[in-house]
Amino acid sequence: SINLRGLASHQLIQSGIALVPEGRGVFARMSIEENLLMGAFARDDKAAIKTDLEKIYALFARLKERRTQLAGTLSGGEQQMLAIGRAVMSRPKLLLLDEPSMGLAPLMVQKIFEVIRDISRSGVTILLVEQNAKLALEVASRGYVLDSGLISLTDKAPELLRNPQVRQAYLGE
Repeated sequence: SINLRGLASHQLIQSGIALVPEGRGVFARMSIEENLLMGAFARDDKAAIKTDLEKIYALFARLKERRTQLAGTLSGGEQQMLAIGRAVMSRPKLLLLDEPSMGLAPLMVQKIFEVIRDISRSGVTILLVEQNAKLALEVASRGYVLDSGLISLTDKAPELLRNPQVRQAYLGE
């Protein structure tokens, strides 16, 4: 058990935690590739960084095509891809995702959630905060329902998807 209280950002990253904030938080005046490399700033394994960069480009072909383009000129969905890619470049043990679908077109949301599934399957633990409850529970192993900031219900994700209370209140059924 690690006490994270008071740790600086670089220390959190070194302990294996990465965050994709709500609103993406890309470095607008840096290129796509520079943004991705910022995700690996705490690493010194140059060959592995290059390999990981290629993995991100394989996940997000659009980013590879535009790797020299300034991040601030990307669409919202492309910025979300970049923010996720940058976080993954740190090789996190725990990836925190805050509203990854916010403001995105439905096709882009599907792509983002496919990538979230892939990251989870690779062994990274993901803490996902998401208002699209159905989509979140479809990718999660466990879910927590918050009501006014307090946990009001918790269970395995498939059980929450079947729960009539959750279905009515959060899934619109």
